[in-house]
Amino acid sequence: MVKLNRIYTRTGDDGTTGLVDGSRVAKDAARMAAIGDVDEANSAIGTAVVALRSDGAALAWLGVLLERIQNDLFDLGADLATPATDDEGKDFAPSEMTLRIVATQVDRLEAEIDRMNGALSPLTSFILPGGTPAAAALHIARATVRRAERAGVAAARAVPLNPLALAYLNRLSDYLFVAARAVNQNAGGDVLWRPGATR
Repeated sequence: MVKLNRIYTRTGDDGTTGLVDGSRVAKDAARMAAIGDVDEANSAIGTAVVALRSDGAALAWLGVLLERIQNDLFDLGADLATPATDDEGKDFAPSEMTLRIVATQVDRLEAEIDRMNGALSPLTSFILPGGTPAAAALHIARATVRRAERAGVAAARAVPLNPLALAYLNRLSDYLFVAARAVNQNAGGDVLWRPGATR
């Protein structure tokens, strides 16, 4: 159980921060950039949840799913902050004391994408990020998750990271794209890109 009595510790004043195993790394290390981007993505999803609530009960189901994803992203941040538990950097097995993203979490995103997408008409054009306030917030979250994924890929070049954590981020951006389409479908449809129309 997490218990925070003090918010500031002064231990990071030297520009380092602690990982789960107690080791310390520079706050601007690639691993920390990825963790920070995941945190920002989680905040963007929180903004989308608030926007969905203001759209009424019709979209409450999506807010519930997004809150579960926010919890997953805290797990994912802990995963990124926990070095591999073997010398080769390949052991990312979860344990009672080690949070890891697991295949079932990625599979759940895929199942929810398929379910939402099954109710949507096929795309005939790229779409612009917009529509309702909730859909626009979901597009911001999608773009932020894409940045977190890029940061995770960059960090994985520097230190071993759980491949399922990266797969989760990849799938999550797809999830948020489809969720934005589902929200806009209830409000008149996607905002379509019209190539060259503004020349």
